[in-house]
Amino acid sequence: MEEAIDAASSNTEILGISDPAMLANVLTDGVKKTISDSRVKVTYEPDLVLAAPPAMPDIPLEHLAALIKGTVKVEILEGNIGYLKIQHIIGEEMAQKVGPLLLEYIWDKILPTSAMILDFRSTVTGELSGIPYIVSYFTDPEPLIHIDSVYDRTADLTIELWSMPTLLGKRYGTSKPLIILTSKDTLGIAEDVAYCLKNLKRATIVGENTAGGTVKMNKMKVGDTDFYVTVPVAKSINPITGKSWEISGVAPDVGIAAEDALDAAIAIIKLRAEIPALAQAAA
Repeated sequence: MEEAIDAASSNTEILGISDPAMLANVLTDGVKKTISDSRVKVTYEPDLVLAAPPAMPDIPLEHLAALIKGTVKVEILEGNIGYLKIQHIIGEEMAQKVGPLLLEYIWDKILPTSAMILDFRSTVTGELSGIPYIVSYFTDPEPLIHIDSVYDRTADLTIELWSMPTLLGKRYGTSKPLIILTSKDTLGIAEDVAYCLKNLKRATIVGENTAGGTVKMNKMKVGDTDFYVTVPVAKSINPITGKSWEISGVAPDVGIAAEDALDAAIAIIKLRAEIPALAQAAA
């Protein structure tokens, strides 16, 4: 990156760009080509004020639950198939605070279903601490499973994520079919969840290759300017594959256009339900 900046500083064509937003786009393209990382971005934001993330607001529990329910859609589809569309994956702190209400309004409704579809096609935000919660609902309480290792460069620390022995409410279990829907927009924490469940052989991924983001991004001001560089500052390494889903994304088991993924998932679940009867008839 330093070499790219040095080259750009002597490039009269770049220095001649008067529109700062256009300059940011040109710099972004140059950096991406130099380091082959599509996640790095240069932006021009004259009114931006970098601040620490705010603490969880102290608002009534019912209001918090209503906010979360607004990012989650739950339905029981024909054939007793549970459908759960999640736009934001909440973290441990929020889960502990609103968990009982979410169990009542969402999880208890979907728990009795015979198969489940998790829709991550528009899931672009989430909290790292939420990964073990979701994965654990689809695994056994024992033995504990090493789900993921995340190296945080800012803290020079590796965090190991493990399945949880106890949870709020009952687990969905390991025997009922689970399908995760993805799109090219599926980003970050949702990619991690999908990759973990895929490599644990617990879920089938249906849809498009995901965005290839990261579990943590930082935005840094460039000197005394209104330009900022957004870069990934953490790396996820799966203990099963020894690899990461970052940059390359999570490849689907069944590749299909995102808009057709739900219909395909329903068809797969119905076919799997018919297999025992077909096998018995064949025998």
